[in-house]
Amino acid sequence: MTGTRTKTFPRLFSIFHRLNVGLMPGPVVVLDNGAYTIKAGISVGGQEQEPPRIIPNAVVRSKGDKMTYFGHEFARCKDYSSLHYRLPFEKGYLVDWDAQKAVWDGIFSSEVLAIDTTESSLVITEPYFNLPKLQEVYDQFVFEEYEFQAYYRCTPASLIPHGTISKEPRLPKPECIVVIDSGFSYTHVVPLLNGNVMWSAVKRLDVGGKLLTNQLKELVSFRQWNMMDETYIMNDVKESCCYVSQNYKSDLETCRFNSKSNPIVQEYVLPDLSSNRKGRIRQADDIVAESDQILVMNNERFAVPELLFRPDDIGLDQSGLAATVALSISLLPQDLQGMFWANIGLIGGNTKFPGFRSRLMSELRSLAPIDCEVVIYECDDPITEAYRAAMAFARKPEFTKHLVTRVEYAESGSNASRRKFCDWKPHESEKEKPKEAAKAKGKQREDDRSQATSKPTRTRSRATPLSTTTARRR
Repeated sequence: MTGTRTKTFPRLFSIFHRLNVGLMPGPVVVLDNGAYTIKAGISVGGQEQEPPRIIPNAVVRSKGDKMTYFGHEFARCKDYSSLHYRLPFEKGYLVDWDAQKAVWDGIFSSEVLAIDTTESSLVITEPYFNLPKLQEVYDQFVFEEYEFQAYYRCTPASLIPHGTISKEPRLPKPECIVVIDSGFSYTHVVPLLNGNVMWSAVKRLDVGGKLLTNQLKELVSFRQWNMMDETYIMNDVKESCCYVSQNYKSDLETCRFNSKSNPIVQEYVLPDLSSNRKGRIRQADDIVAESDQILVMNNERFAVPELLFRPDDIGLDQSGLAATVALSISLLPQDLQGMFWANIGLIGGNTKFPGFRSRLMSELRSLAPIDCEVVIYECDDPITEAYRAAMAFARKPEFTKHLVTRVEYAESGSNASRRKFCDWKPHESEKEKPKEAAKAKGKQREDDRSQATSKPTRTRSRATPLSTTTARRR
């Protein structure tokens, strides 16, 4: 035991010293830990080693080959029929830690990143409005299970100011920006002021990629083929065929007029599992064999993404995305609202639908004040934008000041994370400040009342003898 302490203490002391003097704490692992995919990479000396690895965040069981695939191993799967997904995330929160650990173990192994976690630091993203108990489990896994030197935990949108999504040439970085993060579970509208999330104005729309895929499965299963167990195939159909309509009623009439030959209809050739041929969109000169199964995509192409703008179509009692953005901006300081309207950024896989930006722009323009300019920024790849922003953040000199070290965690536990990481819940010290201020105000009021009541009493006691003496003289 003594020998172990002797070896461990100098190493922890050197880590703490390097962080205090602002040196880069060895390799930095970046995990954009999404509910559908994990974007992972390493930064050494401020330089990204390779493009991000996009890994499914799931444990997948294939009924075809009777194999189980953990995260990165899913690339070896050849039979995509009737896959069973075990997802670590449920309704936007990380709840299955056993499945998540299995995926992380594969990422840190020699097959993917090949890093020694005890000599590395970590930047990881967490869900919006993450629960405090779940945040404590994050801390325990990072420091007790993987023994990272230090780590930083934040939401994806809080990293966006470090990226390039809203940077114009020869112009400074905007101080006000609204980030629309449309991911697997939900769509969030997140305003940021000087890089800090304005949590009081953050809004959530309960429509994400998972709901859209499930809706497409139900429509296709009711109208054509039974695809309720083919989540992987229908997700590929959604990403290949769907788009956001600019005029929903007009496109619906076009599909209704001629359901088989109109400019909207597309044919998707389902994958042939016997020859390991993937699914594809049928082209004009594409020769189809008799054994091929064709999925006709008509109004499903635009009716599914329409739920982002009209969630009440399936009974969700929520406003659409444009109205949610307008509501979020209306909750911000009035003198800054114009700057937020002029800096709107899009991230998340759902924003890749063709026509998404132009439809959102047309609806926001009708909701914005007349004197406000509406500008929507897109990035090259909205799926990896948060990851690249995290990489840019890890290269900055002030990055080490935001880290929680293993030494600090050993001393204070999760309280160290609560003090350093910006969170949507106020800290205990911040909760006490209003109470102390209220107590001070109450005490001041009592003092004022006592002073106010004592002055008239002295006046009346003095006035009484004068009145009685005057009466006797009279």
